[in-house]
Amino acid sequence: MPSADAHRAAVLGSPIAHSLSPVLHRAAYAGLGLDGWSYDRFEVDEEALPGFIEGLDRSWAGLSLTMPLKRAIIPLLDEISPTAASVEAVNTVVFTEDGRRTGDNTDIPGMVAALRERGVEKVESAAVLGAGATASSALAALAVICAGPVTAYVRSRERGDEMRGWGRRLGVDVRVADWAEGARALEAPLVIATTPAGTTDSVAADVPQNPGILFDVLYEPWPTALASAWSARGGAVVGGLDLLVHQAMLQVEQMTGRRPAPLAAMRQAGEAALAAR
Repeated sequence: MPSADAHRAAVLGSPIAHSLSPVLHRAAYAGLGLDGWSYDRFEVDEEALPGFIEGLDRSWAGLSLTMPLKRAIIPLLDEISPTAASVEAVNTVVFTEDGRRTGDNTDIPGMVAALRERGVEKVESAAVLGAGATASSALAALAVICAGPVTAYVRSRERGDEMRGWGRRLGVDVRVADWAEGARALEAPLVIATTPAGTTDSVAADVPQNPGILFDVLYEPWPTALASAWSARGGAVVGGLDLLVHQAMLQVEQMTGRRPAPLAAMRQAGEAALAAR
């Protein structure tokens, strides 16, 4: 367990200037009384990653990884958790006192925690919009809370095959539908939108009269057109900031060894930072 003495941590990725992670982690350090801890951001791509890692000294407690580094980091680690291995993606690295580099994925339990915070413990079926890296994490989260099939709405046969493959690996009954039929996804009890900004705007007008739960992983711009339409229909919405805060809370706990991290203070700091942009 890292001590309360001076330690460094940071988020790496490219592009990275937009990242809210420094705001969230620093708020956590303040709430935990870790005055000597610092958290920064560094623009690092896949080519530069090995050199960056090798240049770190013993003052470093951990790293957060965003795209495109979540898979590139794996060969540089001594071990990864079963959760990270299940989706071949690491977003958290902790440096142990004996010098080992351990990797984990807090996106998956972060998704589950964000949903549970809104009272979502189990659903009978779900729909996933998109088929990228976040979609595989969504399937891993659904393996915990979804009792029945998950329909993935994708743009190509190749993406559909990838989602079926992840489903087999994660023990999720994945069915594939064409993106052009995306409006049908909105009838599911739980809809997880994992696509870039603007992608789901075209289906916002198709939100049903009595929608279930929407988990839109975006946090900027917010609300999305889909989230706004969903709320207007009286549906429950879980946003990207909810996910970001929960996964960051788990990162803070792993890197500092202090539990619980101050979730409310972290969310408040994130909301203030977004409002100021």
